[in-house]
Amino acid sequence: MGIEIYQRIAQFGKMLAQFDTIDTTLPSIAEEAKAIINAERCSIFIVDHSTDMLWTKLSDGIGRIAIALDSGIVGLCASSEQSVIVNNPYEDSRFLSKIDEKSGFVTRNILTIPIFNSKQNVVGVIQLLNKYNGDFDESDEGIMGFFANYVSGTLELALLMEENKK
Repeated sequence: MGIEIYQRIAQFGKMLAQFDTIDTTLPSIAEEAKAIINAERCSIFIVDHSTDMLWTKLSDGIGRIAIALDSGIVGLCASSEQSVIVNNPYEDSRFLSKIDEKSGFVTRNILTIPIFNSKQNVVGVIQLLNKYNGDFDESDEGIMGFFANYVSGTLELALLMEENKK
């Protein structure tokens, strides 16, 4: 993966301006993240500090997921504010295997990347599952970290607009 990936992210960045709601922003970010890293699934978890929960509007393939902020690999990513790579999830005690059991999906590997707002607080987590060609590595982590930075402003704006609707 070379400069083409970063050019693709820049091109996607130009499209981000048209997204102004959570319902259009999250699926678009997830689809682009999957395409860039060549992963089977991607979910964008939103951090809700008022309830100490992480939730998805729509999780790729299985509908909405809501978990405690201190749960699972996604929770670790959000609370530690660090990316997490797990290439053997069923051997990791933090892995929430019940979600796979419920959906029938088999997770082979996981990459989670925090998304920061303009105040440097974690507002979301990108979770990619099942890289098609091998395990997730530091290169994937770097690319997705760059991607998360790139999409963070759009996500922050969409979250603010969603909150103002309430």
